[in-house]
Amino acid sequence: MAAYSSSLSFTLFSAASTPALSPSITSKLPLSRSLFHRKHLNCTSPILSVLGKKSSNYTISLSKPDSSASTLTFSKLFDSFFLVCTSVALSFTLFLADADSAAAFVVTTPRKLQTDELATVRLFQENTPSVVYITNLAARQDAFTLDVLEVPQGSGSGFVWDKKGHVVTNYHVIRGASDLRVTFSDQSTYDAKVVGFDQDKDVAVLRIDAPKEKLRPIPIGVSADLLVGQKVYAIGNPFGLDHTLTTGVISGLRREISSAATGRPIQDVIQTDAAINPGNSGGPLLDSSGSLIGINTAIYSPSGASSGVGFSIPVDTVGGIVDQLVQFGKVTRPILGIKFAPDQSVEQLGVSGVLVLDAPASGPAGKAGLRPTKRDAYGRLVLGDIITSVNGKKVNNGSDLYRILDQCKVGEKVNVEVLRGDHLEKIPVFLAEILTFA
Repeated sequence: MAAYSSSLSFTLFSAASTPALSPSITSKLPLSRSLFHRKHLNCTSPILSVLGKKSSNYTISLSKPDSSASTLTFSKLFDSFFLVCTSVALSFTLFLADADSAAAFVVTTPRKLQTDELATVRLFQENTPSVVYITNLAARQDAFTLDVLEVPQGSGSGFVWDKKGHVVTNYHVIRGASDLRVTFSDQSTYDAKVVGFDQDKDVAVLRIDAPKEKLRPIPIGVSADLLVGQKVYAIGNPFGLDHTLTTGVISGLRREISSAATGRPIQDVIQTDAAINPGNSGGPLLDSSGSLIGINTAIYSPSGASSGVGFSIPVDTVGGIVDQLVQFGKVTRPILGIKFAPDQSVEQLGVSGVLVLDAPASGPAGKAGLRPTKRDAYGRLVLGDIITSVNGKKVNNGSDLYRILDQCKVGEKVNVEVLRGDHLEKIPVFLAEILTFA
């Protein structure tokens, strides 16, 4: 029997390797005509090499001096036999492997976010459970059946203030409601009761009976040190959409807007270009650390939708109001006890100040002797006192008067300077309190 001097070349690569980077291993295996016997060829060894090494090269040369045709036939047979062994071994390996090992063959590309994106995502996820959706229900009588039904007449946003179940929102969100419902991010809904409200500052406090684990108070920040240009985030339910996040910057500070309920000015309001739309009212305005810095309350827009100019009541103003409402159910605020004319009427007279239209005798101004506007015996209009300053601070219009009184306390004595006829007089007035109940 003629002897064979033989070698075979083949290369195996793992799924994670490439031919250019894989090391090469060359082996010389002795072969004889009994090549297909198991003791001369271990068919699983190449598979084990693949699983354990990135690349393996085996070289077996087949040569027969007297027959080139038999060499070619033998090479084809060996290739077919090796392919069968490889398929069987791989199938057996995958059969024994668990699901996790099989999953390792699947290559997935993880979503990569920038640092600022991750911070925004984290802020939304951490604060969303604290933000609620408020539905304002009104009682309506059916015209045909005369049944009384509760129908939604408005909606807005709010946020959890403390673990006692207090929820803060805007007063105009709950105005005129017969019933109120509060919905959390997980769609759990609770009936709410009004604890108190401040119409002048457009702030209201509700209370719900919810489990302690459901109540996640929002972190309270500070609005005194805010800067124009710093990033802000608004979370709310615009147009009834579930928990929406908008971002922007503080575009202005110390703005002044009028209360939607009373028209009384609200000072030191934050202006932002973060999109605020109907339904965002009462929701929180947050800084980059996720702390509350204001309550979204109004927008400036001819169309009724966001025009990039939104306003938020600063948290420093809100905090004192909420504390009074939670503790007493009311807000005490000093007043002069007068009714005054529109600013345009005073401008037509060619003077600046606040024209007193009425000063009830039971009020602070009436007791101090301020004169109201009235008609004489002939029906002619007699102008009352025109307030020009309070405690030395000039009063040009009604907003100035409100701003000065907001800095005073109930029971405090103030010196009111008035224009009476053609001369100025100073009149001391002791301020009384105005009560706002739920």
